[in-house]
Amino acid sequence: MQIHEFYGEELEDVASKSFMPVIAWTRPEYHGCVAFQELGDALTLSRSHWGGPMSSVRTDRMAAKATGDNLMLFCVQMAGRAYVRQHDRFAELTAGSGVLSEVCSPWKRASPTAARSLALRFSRELLPLRTVEITEACARTVDPANPAMQMLSTYLRRLFQVADDLTDDQRLDAGRAAIDLLAMALRDVSPSIPGGDGAAQVLLDVMRIHVREHLADPELRVEELARRHHVSVAHLYTLFERIGTTPGAYLREQRLLAAQVMLSDPRYDRTISSIAAAVGFRDLSTFLRAFRRQFGTTPTGWRREHFAGLLPRPC
Repeated sequence: MQIHEFYGEELEDVASKSFMPVIAWTRPEYHGCVAFQELGDALTLSRSHWGGPMSSVRTDRMAAKATGDNLMLFCVQMAGRAYVRQHDRFAELTAGSGVLSEVCSPWKRASPTAARSLALRFSRELLPLRTVEITEACARTVDPANPAMQMLSTYLRRLFQVADDLTDDQRLDAGRAAIDLLAMALRDVSPSIPGGDGAAQVLLDVMRIHVREHLADPELRVEELARRHHVSVAHLYTLFERIGTTPGAYLREQRLLAAQVMLSDPRYDRTISSIAAAVGFRDLSTFLRAFRRQFGTTPTGWRREHFAGLLPRPC
């Protein structure tokens, strides 16, 4: 077992050596501890204590330069709260829940409180799921009530405790067993992905990209999305059923997630009304109601609760 204690800015160094390179923001008095169990080649189990509020980001440039682009990270939240964003999705973590992230894509994580977690880092090839299923599973909260998640959480805690007493072969076998349990848990959270991509899947992917690139356009609604891609509204609903949502819900979610990113960056200073307009909401009150339904707080409350004090706001 390897143990690393760190303070403040040392978080970036520990993350770079142990998880993935990130840019991190913490308070000066921040203190944390990470312990590692090597289970095999590119297979590591770690237990972390995060000593207070923190925010970290893996930028597009950092992801593009990644050398271990086949690595995955599955985190189990043991105590406290955290938030993860990747692939335009947002996952909120509470005690007992989990989330999958991939090293080759931009990523953001924040914790407004002190927290404890377990993390399994492994090669993508070890996970017995299709590539599209793995990507779709990233940044989706695995519910602590999920039986497979409960089994996985209990197993990882016990494995961390006994790993020092296992032989090299036993540690590797135990790590691979953890990956199998993870696959069980992820199958319950990933949207149903039909076999083969096909023309329908390609069209759906094109429309999802179009939505993300035109969020600021207030004219972009369900009917307009169908018109721009020369399909009927009924067919549009059929396509979005492939990812377990409706076109309207997807549009609203992407707009709110984009707003959440603006609010989550302590260096990004804009008024709430300008953020609402920037993500395509004509009416501020509509934006405020939708944001509260999505995240359980107001935009002002989110900004104040999760990121106040991490970095000085621009004047």
